[in-house]
Amino acid sequence: MEIFLELSLILVCATVVAFAMRALRQPLIVGYIATGILAGPYVFDILHSKEEMELFSKIGVAVLLFIVGLSLNPAIIREVGKTSFVTGVGQVVFTSVLGFFILIFLGYDGVSSLYAAVALTFSSTIIILKLLTDRGDTGKLYGKVAIGFLLVQDLIATLILLGVTTGGAVVAAAQPGAASAVGAEFARLALVGMLLAFALYAVGKHILPRVVSYAGGNQEVLFVFSIAWGLGLSSLFYLLGFSLEIGALVAGVSLAISPFAYEIGSRMKPLRDFFILIFFVLLGAGLSLDSLSEVFVPAVILSTFVLVGNPIIVFFLMNLLGYRTKTAFMAGLTVAQISEFSLILVSLGYSLGHIGTETVSLVTLVGIVTIAGSTYLILYADAIYAVLRDTLELVSIRKRHHREPKSNDENPDIIIFGFDRVGHEFVSVAAQVSPQYLVVDYDPHAIKQLQEAQVPFRYGDAEDIEFLQEIGLQSAKLVVSSIPVRDTNLLLVNFYRKHNASGTIIMLAHTIEEAKELYLNGASYVVMPHHLGAHHAALMIARHGLQAAGFEEERNTHLAHLARYAARHGLSGRGN
Repeated sequence: MEIFLELSLILVCATVVAFAMRALRQPLIVGYIATGILAGPYVFDILHSKEEMELFSKIGVAVLLFIVGLSLNPAIIREVGKTSFVTGVGQVVFTSVLGFFILIFLGYDGVSSLYAAVALTFSSTIIILKLLTDRGDTGKLYGKVAIGFLLVQDLIATLILLGVTTGGAVVAAAQPGAASAVGAEFARLALVGMLLAFALYAVGKHILPRVVSYAGGNQEVLFVFSIAWGLGLSSLFYLLGFSLEIGALVAGVSLAISPFAYEIGSRMKPLRDFFILIFFVLLGAGLSLDSLSEVFVPAVILSTFVLVGNPIIVFFLMNLLGYRTKTAFMAGLTVAQISEFSLILVSLGYSLGHIGTETVSLVTLVGIVTIAGSTYLILYADAIYAVLRDTLELVSIRKRHHREPKSNDENPDIIIFGFDRVGHEFVSVAAQVSPQYLVVDYDPHAIKQLQEAQVPFRYGDAEDIEFLQEIGLQSAKLVVSSIPVRDTNLLLVNFYRKHNASGTIIMLAHTIEEAKELYLNGASYVVMPHHLGAHHAALMIARHGLQAAGFEEERNTHLAHLARYAARHGLSGRGN
């Protein structure tokens, strides 16, 4: 019962702080970290069940990286893989070298300087992913590049932590056997990794698509399967010597090409938001605030270096690679903080006796300042860029830029909800009006038809607000709903009109009362199939009168149209 009470108190505290953050228009991440400080030993001291909370935290991290993996399909990796590798490795090298000499200048010994300098190089994937998600920028070019080089950094951090744990480069000279142990462990992981990659490729190609398609017939089953697949693969990787985080990421990537990927991600996000809150609370509660006054000045200098120097390093690296000024600037801001890996590294160094408490306190304080500071930098990045644009253009080394690839995640002009009813009639017209159109459906049979016809689509629930935001409903110029459900259509029209007063939204209704209600809530036009059909039949009677030949001609025309549609969509013998 103790864990229940602690969790309840922490959530109450987090809610109060969140209200304060919203009133002050401040980012919630800062509020969650502040909640951790309040719940920690320095204020209320209500957090004692740390093992259980760490379990929740790990679930949050795993779910977050699983969702990230869902967006990393092979096309994206090909698009930004080289850039992410160069910028990720380059930033680690430049930051560690410059940071080492700054620390030596501040009077720290060689080993402490090395630990702290390496800690300054790692940026928090978790925090940046949350901020990019809040901005809706994970699909933009700079967001893809940033996610890529942050994952490269995480891989480097994992290797460094493994090296330090098993002896590492720091003690290799004193313990020659440690270096060979590290090499043997790396070789084992490489072999196991290749076998895992082969097995996952086979499963992903021959088994997983069928399983996911079957699960997609019921959204609750799809949700449970997604959790089982993500956490199960994370556990498998952990048991084989890898990290939970890498397993969660791979689990997401293996589902990235599935047509149900977006719906899976949408369903998992509430779970992510709850458990990731615990991660940030634990981060705040675990910050060591002892003897911070002794390291205040060095922490200010190093925090400035991280907040300003790291973005400059990434900016110039991406500028040299030919990216435009804004893309390089926005990506650079994502490395303006240190990560949880940084705190883990110095804690490990302290437990091994390599560094003292002063170095741990120094990195801890830099963590507090840079995590809070970078949050504001990213949230207000557009305004900051507007101020610095001319200066950035002036200092750019490479003045001519490569043509950046056009994003595949641009918001569509036309969105059609419901294909396997009468939506197919709208699809044929939408393709003529604008190439940027999207069809949304949650019926696996309809999804299969859309795939075969190569029609742009998303599998998703029209009643999921976060899903509607992801597909860009608020900015669409034309929205059509062929869904015959009153509450769903009311939700769609209310959400659309709340964000878009000038766009066109066409709905479907079966009764006069529903049509009037939709019009009152902002529908541009309401289609009533029964009235429309009856009106069309009445016009035919007026046109042909009592002449059976006229109706025979209409009948043949209608049958030909139905046959063409059935042949085009593979519906022979199916009553649609």
